[in-house]
Amino acid sequence: MPKLTKTQLTAISTKTGDRGESSLADGRRVAKSSLVFSALGDVDELNSWLGLLVCLLDKQFAKPRQTLLKVQEDLFYLGAELAASPTSTLSATAIKKIESESTHLQQLMAKDWTKKFLLPGGSAQAAQLDIARAVCRRAERSVATYGAEGMVSIRIKRYLNRLSDYLYVLRCFVNQELVVTEKKFISTTSK
Repeated sequence: MPKLTKTQLTAISTKTGDRGESSLADGRRVAKSSLVFSALGDVDELNSWLGLLVCLLDKQFAKPRQTLLKVQEDLFYLGAELAASPTSTLSATAIKKIESESTHLQQLMAKDWTKKFLLPGGSAQAAQLDIARAVCRRAERSVATYGAEGMVSIRIKRYLNRLSDYLYVLRCFVNQELVVTEKKFISTTSK
């Protein structure tokens, strides 16, 4: 039996935020009510939903799973940049990569897939993608609100916008591949 050794643990609870402040990556202390923490929280929540999606997508969706794992990494860089990291930023190629993946999926879709408003859901995976897309849109709004107060890179805004598009396309692609009949929104009001 191997000998167990003690390892030094880093304390998770620092207690430095007990008075309603937290530190940004550059060391500044900021009120937790600051818009930057709303934006960071929404990005963190989005990343958590994406983690669930990676678990839910099976081998049939290996390429989208890899894309979502890369997106999760991108979101860490995006969050670091929002938190004023002096060294970590979202790469310029991240936007091109997500656009490329979205275009690729659209080429695999049925000819008229964009000509309908769809109710969220279909398959469990698509329903989770709908949630992630909605959270992505909220993160986009939070970042825009924070951007009105401070400096936010246009690259971050573009990335979140493209990511929400990608999540919608992926949602439609997943339902198509699982042969799920989409429920179309049909307005019952007449003009």
